[in-house]
Amino acid sequence: MPKPDYYEVLGVPRNAGKDEIAAAYRKLAMKYHPDRNPGDSEAVEQFKLCAAAYEILGNPEKRALYDQYGHAGLEANGGGSQFHDVNDIFGAFGDIFGAFFGGGHRTGGHRAPAPGNDVRCNLTIDLHEAARGITKEITFRRHETCTACSGSGSKPGKKPERCPYCGGQGRITQSTGIFSIQTTCPKCRGEGAIITDPCPDCRGSGLIPQTVNREIKIPAGVDTGTRLRMQGEGEKSPEGGPPGDCYVFITVKQHPLFQREGQDLICRVPISYPQAALGAEIEIPTLDGRENITIPSGTQNNDVITLRGRGMPVPRRNIAGDLHIQVYIEVPRKLKAEHRKLLQKLAELEGEHTLPEKKNFFSKLGDFVAEFFTEKKDRKENSKEE
Repeated sequence: MPKPDYYEVLGVPRNAGKDEIAAAYRKLAMKYHPDRNPGDSEAVEQFKLCAAAYEILGNPEKRALYDQYGHAGLEANGGGSQFHDVNDIFGAFGDIFGAFFGGGHRTGGHRAPAPGNDVRCNLTIDLHEAARGITKEITFRRHETCTACSGSGSKPGKKPERCPYCGGQGRITQSTGIFSIQTTCPKCRGEGAIITDPCPDCRGSGLIPQTVNREIKIPAGVDTGTRLRMQGEGEKSPEGGPPGDCYVFITVKQHPLFQREGQDLICRVPISYPQAALGAEIEIPTLDGRENITIPSGTQNNDVITLRGRGMPVPRRNIAGDLHIQVYIEVPRKLKAEHRKLLQKLAELEGEHTLPEKKNFFSKLGDFVAEFFTEKKDRKENSKEE
């Protein structure tokens, strides 16, 4: 028996967009939905076929495979329909029906319990800790099971009573003709039971706030704004689902010597005029301690010497940024008499043997002045003629 053409099943052209495909599937799913066709096995089969078509055409990768190779391509790559019964379809595409059919993720025909809420924790570390990676203890708050009532919410010795509104089901069903809508019971809020005599410690919630201490491993290279996840360390689920997570937000303190730009570090180091002119060996700070580097003769103000791979490591990769040493020439505010005499002598020598950049500057300045006075003279002569 030939395989059906999924485009024909949904009634859309082969160049249909994602929204058009979804709209077509929604229309057919409503038409063949089991709630609308009780006892009609043909409608159920058509419902499954439409879902299979939407599963392929609504997925860009599977659709491309189907367009190129047809059903054979899907089967060869394990990309065929994964649905075995109607509940699988509800679990995958329940949201496309919305509350009209009580849609949502289901397990065995029932909505899966929602996970607990996530919690947040802030952690501040210094630059050296961020560079090397470290294990730190963090403290955060979350709700734990009340020990007084063992989480029941009822006063010790008492038990919750079955909700009289929903009969303990936690949900109520409203029928209007062929449609049925399931909603959470407003009386017990889906619990199926109500607490008539609440626990004084937790006030009927079954949970009490607690301070929790945990250790977390900080990978090397993290920066301010990095978010680390501790799975399952968040709030408990009130519906019996998985617990939430704890997210740890990292702040790296500013360093007095290093300025960080991504994974690179910049360190501004002062040098004297003689060191810049003659060259010198100076001591600089690095993440690994003090180190000596050579300043070449003729170094200019704000020149940069780069030490490759000596910056911050890239998280979970065996590479690192660079360390940029930016030198600046420090001019003394006070001079001893001997220093003043030597500098005056140097100034005289520089006047006799003008430095290249200085000579170039004054040459340009002379040209500028000459041009200025020429233009001024021309304007004066033109005004006389007028």
